[in-house]
Amino acid sequence: MSVLTVLMLLLMGCGGGFLAGLLGVGGGMVLVPFLVMIFDAEGMVAPERLVQTALATALATIMFTSLSSMRAHHRKGAVQWPLVLMLAPGILLGGQLGSRVVAWLPGQALSLVFALFVGWSASRMLRGARQVTSTGRPLPGRLGLMAVGTGIGVLSALFGAGGGFITVPFLAGHGVPMPKAVATSAACGFPIAVSGTLGYMVLGWWQGLPGGVLAFLEVPALLTIVPMSMLFAPLGAHMAHRLPVPTLKRLFACLLIVLAVYMLVRGLRG
Repeated sequence: MSVLTVLMLLLMGCGGGFLAGLLGVGGGMVLVPFLVMIFDAEGMVAPERLVQTALATALATIMFTSLSSMRAHHRKGAVQWPLVLMLAPGILLGGQLGSRVVAWLPGQALSLVFALFVGWSASRMLRGARQVTSTGRPLPGRLGLMAVGTGIGVLSALFGAGGGFITVPFLAGHGVPMPKAVATSAACGFPIAVSGTLGYMVLGWWQGLPGGVLAFLEVPALLTIVPMSMLFAPLGAHMAHRLPVPTLKRLFACLLIVLAVYMLVRGLRG
């Protein structure tokens, strides 16, 4: 890797970690397009599995980022552990299912689907949809939460994200206070990332690709991003109570729109 590439990956780690702590998102939606750009420019990954490798590598970084973010939120007593434990089985199942879907989707289709999902998420943030008001309905029971967790796991494996764009609105809409919803989402990021990463590792082995279980993981990029993401996640969690989060969400949404357009153009270009 060139010096410029290393610097870009370090900056991505800082930004991804900070966002994980601040907004309860894993940062995957930002990491994936940038990783696609870097892997393509550096010729680090075979073109036919470029997007899949970016997704898998982004998920792998979330394993470490979520631990750091989760620890910071736990110290504030904000993580709702009973909810995490009830969502986790479905998340683990969904991560495996989602990675299987990725196995038969071509990179062009993945780029288009990713762009549409990111664009939709950004539009919700710009409309203030993340400022969710409770519907007054209680959270579903254990089986219902497992089903929700499965959906979160599938979408997270497909988009390389920590699930915060789904988990936070769901919890807040069912009466969980926003700070606790963000903290609980951050804790759910770990099983999401573990399951999705393992799913991609199994795919690499199953398809007999060069590198085996590491075929979809760009390890040098992963090792460059992770230390900075773990360093900045607690800072994001700390600043969540000090910074104008609604304004930052809108700025983040604008960045997502730019990245969604990039992935859309890439997908249409083939």
